[in-house]
Parts: sequence; structure tokens; C-alpha cells
Amino acid sequence: MEAGNGVKGQQSHVAVLAFPFGSHPAVLHALACRLPAAAPHVAFSFVNSAKSNATLAAVDSASPNLKFYDVDDGCPADSTFDLRKPEEEIDNFMRVTPGNFREGMEEAVRSTGGATISVISDCFLWFAGDLAAELGVPVPWVGLWNGGPRSLSVHLYTDLLRETVGVDDDLGFLPGMAGTRLRDLPGGVVSGNLNSVFARLLHRMGLELPRASAPVINTFEGLDPAVLIDFHAKFKRCLPLGPLNLLCPPPLRPDSTGCLEWLDRLAHGEVVYIGFGSFAIPPPAELAELAEGLEASGTPFLWSLKEKFWTLLPAGFLARTAGLGLVTTWTPQLRVLEHPAVGVFVTHCGWNSVLESLSGGVPMVCCPILGDQHINARAISHTWEIGVAFLKKTMTKDEVTKALHVVLRTAEGKKMKERACALWAVALQQVQPGGSSSENLRALVAIVSASRWVASE
Repeated sequence: MEAGNGVKGQQSHVAVLAFPFGSHPAVLHALACRLPAAAPHVAFSFVNSAKSNATLAAVDSASPNLKFYDVDDGCPADSTFDLRKPEEEIDNFMRVTPGNFREGMEEAVRSTGGATISVISDCFLWFAGDLAAELGVPVPWVGLWNGGPRSLSVHLYTDLLRETVGVDDDLGFLPGMAGTRLRDLPGGVVSGNLNSVFARLLHRMGLELPRASAPVINTFEGLDPAVLIDFHAKFKRCLPLGPLNLLCPPPLRPDSTGCLEWLDRLAHGEVVYIGFGSFAIPPPAELAELAEGLEASGTPFLWSLKEKFWTLLPAGFLARTAGLGLVTTWTPQLRVLEHPAVGVFVTHCGWNSVLESLSGGVPMVCCPILGDQHINARAISHTWEIGVAFLKKTMTKDEVTKALHVVLRTAEGKKMKERACALWAVALQQVQPGGSSSENLRALVAIVSASRWVASE
């Protein structure tokens, strides 16, 4: 591979390397779409699997200096993603890395005719630092962490956590993590299969990330101050750059299901919105308990649920609640959460969903399923106090009705709403001109393009 500052007549090149699973590529793509306008003299190459790129191309910003490049994902051509075995596809993908990305970067260099001046990657791709080092001259590596800062802290301190298993259930010995318990950690950190593909990937990432020129984190100053202070000390430079849904908003998609119009007919703050993301749902028994709890509460609800899962709902549920709620296959989630009719969000606590819930100042009922969602749920319910978590590990009808009552009908629920709105006010301040996230975006452009910020329209 070739590196340098380019020569006259050539366009300098920034390689953007995506982890093609879950919400990862969409978040990195949103950031990548923001950068070309700020550095119009630089060619940005979005290197990703063909399957993932095909999805993103439908919402591409069409920036003339942002191009897609496909790489091998290691999966057989006729394979399909199995939600029950996500690690199989990730394992296939990791087997062909980093060679596939090296080839994609070389193809981009040939296409642009310029030299690679920096590498941006999803933090999961810990080897991106090695690819940058292979270029022969100092080239910045910037890693994007699109989860919350607390979950990143866990991966940075994995070895210490493994040494303390059974000593203390509270993680107060880590900066800013008081109140988080060992049981809130993702599998593969201190429990479960520590040698799984994903566990090894995240452990290696935690070891390698301090080498990065500047980790970028999808958060904002004021949300987890003690954790960010630790990051500023641990990394060469740390750039809190969020919420990215505010700083780099994705293109608006039309409301193809009519749910926004349905919300327009309802009173302010009375609707329960339920959404578990695109890649996981609660177990069938808990899904049925949730449905029964919604029905028993008598509260209007909007539920985003793929049609293939409708058969898991209790018999007759859709017919009985037709006048009360709306079950639909898709929603424009951010616009739903910003709608004044929505009063509570029943969520899996994925980080993007947490930030989007804050965008409307909407308290949450936490139903974490996997990964970092349990840490996020603990912060929501016990640290920021902007939502409630179930006392039992499994969701029940009675706990659902109780949680909805607390958030929608009690003084404590009103305080949750006020706290959520206060946090969102802080977030809005940080993305305004002169705010920390806005200034960190300027710094990012300077790092990756070796140039002065160019204001975009």
C-alpha cells in the first residue's frame, strides 16, 4: 500500500473501514457522509462488505468524494444471516480479515490515484492500526466506538475485571462505574465463553485501541463525566462526538406505514412505543408477557415488530387491541420518539436507541437482551434515573403494567421525564457551534485530512 500526502494532480485518500454487522455500518456511514463536505479536496473510500454496502447505498448522500468499495465477507454466496447464531457470520468475516480490507484499500488507492493519508475504522476492527502502520509513513488511525462510554470502559479494563471476579460485585473501582455490577457485563468479559470469536475480538480491541491517534466515541460531554476523564487520560486524544444522530443525522425516510399520522390523533405523552431494533427480540414467552401487559394496562401503544414475529403474540391480541394500539413492521424511530404523543419507550437499550430516546426526552422501560444493553439499562435506571428496569431477569405481564404505570402516571415518572429532557438539553448544547462535539468534529477533520476545517453548507 502507498501512503503520503499525495502529489500535485492527485487526490489524497482516507480509508473508512466498516464492521458490517448490526447498526455498526450505518453509524460509521453517517459520519463518513459528514466528512467529505468538510474536506472536499480529499477522497473518502467506504470499505465494507458488498451486502452491507448495498443497504447503505440506498441512503447514500451521493457526495462526489465518497465512494463505496466492496470486500469479501468470508460467507458462502448462498448463506443467510441466522439471528440465533450471529457469531458464525462474524467468525467467517474475521477469518478473511485483515487481508480483505488491505485489498479494498489498495483498490481505492488505484481508483483515486492519490495516497492514503489516514484510516478511520470501526473500533471492532482493531487491526486497522496495523494497516495504517503498513503504509510506511506515519498515518493517523481513528477508531469509532458507536456504543456507550461505559461499555467501552469495560473492554479497556477486561484483564482487571477478570482478576477481580468474585471479589466485588460493584464496579466502583473503575472510573465512573459505581453502581454497575458484574452481572451487567456483556458475556465474554468475565463470564460465558471467554474464548469465543466475539470475546477475543473485543479483548484484543481493548488492548489495541490506546494506540489509536484518536478514538471517536458516540457520546457527549456531561453524560458520563468520570468515564470520559479517564478516557482523556488513557488515550492520546479522545473525541466525544455525539449524539451522532444530531451531529450527523441520517437522511429522512418516508413514513411508509403511516404511524406518525396515527400518533397525531393521540394526546401528548400517552403512547407507549415498543422497539427492539433490527437484530434481536425478547424470547417468545417474554414477548407474549409484554403483549399481555400492554393490553392489561389499557395504554395506547405503537409497536415496531417484524411481521414474521406476529405469530408469537397471544392468540387474538391483534384483534382485541386494534382500537388501542398499532403493530407495524417498521417505524421511523427517531421521528416517533420526537413525537409529543410518545410518553415512554420500551427498549432493548441498544446505544443508538438510548440516544434517540433522549432526543424526545422520553423515559425508558429497559428490556436488555444481549451485549452492552445490560450496562446501558443499569445506567438508565440507576445512574441517570431516566427509566425503569425489571426486578426479575424475565419480563412478566405484571411487571410490564407496573413499569408503565410508574413512568406514565406517577410523580417519579414525571421526574424521569424532566431528567431526560435535561440531558438532551446538554446534548443539544454540545452539537451547537462552539460546543464540545462540534469542536471535536472540526478536530477529527483536521486529523484525518491533514487540513484546516472547511465549513459545510
